[in-house]
Amino acid sequence: MLLIGENLNVIDRVIGKAYKEMDPGPIAEEAKRQKEKGMDWIDINLGPARKGGPELMEFVVKTVQEAIGDTLPLCLDTSNIEAMEAGLAVHQGKAIINSIMCRPERYEKMIPLAVKYKANMIALLWGPEGLPRDENERAALSVELIYAANEAGVPNEDIFVDGIVTPVNIQQPQLMSLLAFQEMIQEIAPGAKSTCGLSNISNGPPDELRPILNQTYMIMLERKGMYSCIADAYDDGLIALAKGERPDIVEIVHKIMDGEEVDTGALSKEMQDYVKTAKVIMGQTLFSDSWLEV
Repeated sequence: MLLIGENLNVIDRVIGKAYKEMDPGPIAEEAKRQKEKGMDWIDINLGPARKGGPELMEFVVKTVQEAIGDTLPLCLDTSNIEAMEAGLAVHQGKAIINSIMCRPERYEKMIPLAVKYKANMIALLWGPEGLPRDENERAALSVELIYAANEAGVPNEDIFVDGIVTPVNIQQPQLMSLLAFQEMIQEIAPGAKSTCGLSNISNGPPDELRPILNQTYMIMLERKGMYSCIADAYDDGLIALAKGERPDIVEIVHKIMDGEEVDTGALSKEMQDYVKTAKVIMGQTLFSDSWLEV
């Protein structure tokens, strides 16, 4: 699994302050740390960037690439179209546009930027009615958005499809819907890639429970063909899994996905926790903040 580091984000207290003050120090240091952690891309999230967005995006892109070079590409994340173009214009190498929603008023303005700057794009399956209800609506939205991109000249290979991860404590059934949709992507758009905001699954549960939710769901998504994910660059367990260093955990999660009976009494506490978490994600166990204690 390839990883897009999510931590260069305006909502982070230190990074948000550095953005506001146009202070390159914390931004450069954060980028260097993510590179050391082995991220494949670094996401630069400015949020809406309503005030001075273009100048800020240009500043951050230049700061990051001066700090780490252009061998690690960036994923530019803002809803400000002018800021997005400003970042693409100065980016060295092939950037990712994060993201282009499946709404004509958005994609008709954003797709031309992918063409103009030969950038990758994340096709976000957030449609006119918001979150798709199931895998079939995801498929319909992806057909519309990918067709528009192809017609404009963006090949499937430059498209990352994001079917949207939802919080486990609010919309548990949506997690299985996304897994089902992942199996459809290559039929819909051969050669297209996929990604997701992985940490969304654990948005809400206590901080200490977030890593195992993120890690378990990443294993499940990867099995269904997920190519990359936007994730916490400092979750060492997640990084180890993404690099294939914990096949024992992957194997046990796959067994739960396949419906195999597992003797949890013979497992370590660590492995029991992954079994319990996989069952929660699959809807076999009702979610609560104490699911690991049951």
